[in-house]
Amino acid sequence: MQLAGKVAIVTGAGSGIGQATAKCFAKEGSAVIAVDWNKETAEKTVAAVRSKGGKAEFCFADVSKAEDVRRTVDTALTSFGALHILVNDAAIQIMAKLTDTTEEMWDQIHAVNLKGVFLGCKYAIPAMIDAGGGSIINIASVLGFVGDPDLAAYCAAKGGVIALTKVAALTYGPQGVRANAICPGDVDTPLVEAYFNKDPDPKRFRQEIYSKYALRRIASPEEIAQVALFLASDASSFITGSTLVVDGGLTVKVY
Repeated sequence: MQLAGKVAIVTGAGSGIGQATAKCFAKEGSAVIAVDWNKETAEKTVAAVRSKGGKAEFCFADVSKAEDVRRTVDTALTSFGALHILVNDAAIQIMAKLTDTTEEMWDQIHAVNLKGVFLGCKYAIPAMIDAGGGSIINIASVLGFVGDPDLAAYCAAKGGVIALTKVAALTYGPQGVRANAICPGDVDTPLVEAYFNKDPDPKRFRQEIYSKYALRRIASPEEIAQVALFLASDASSFITGSTLVVDGGLTVKVY
């Protein structure tokens, strides 16, 4: 049990990477606050954890709102007495080229994908310091350091997540708080499934995307959760301020 006695907040816990991470952490002994703005899906995550004997509580939150994020930390402290781990996974995606991106699109993406990470760190770090230290895992993306013409605002926000992770690591490392970012490529989540299904031939399109990867496939949410587990555990005790690329070889090639 790599996380025995720990308490974790996982945002975006209703599906995809967040759901897989919440289940993984609970299996490894952590109590989990499952945060999402979709009550139905997040409660299914909590039920799945509890059915295996784990500890979990649901907390509704819009991560772009300070009061909601503050409440998630309060829920962790009230329910389980401390906070040791934060996984900032909640994110949205809107496809648009730079000049086609409206101000509303830009603000919406940055409110969730970047401001949400900022608020999570802002309110979790004092509780982690009180607990003697902790680990922040921010789910960024390979699109934080390479570009996609159709995801201008998303790329900008994920680049900000990587930079903010480094700032948090540098600032609060002396007080025992580590901060790292995971940069996945495509992950087989409901969001990516919907993206494939928009194509007239989803199966062909999926295979086309797979061909871009050295491993000829995309990641499962559980594979990203395992990396988050490593960063949350003492196995990574001397890793902070790092950006872990978990992309199946997507970004290693030139052409």
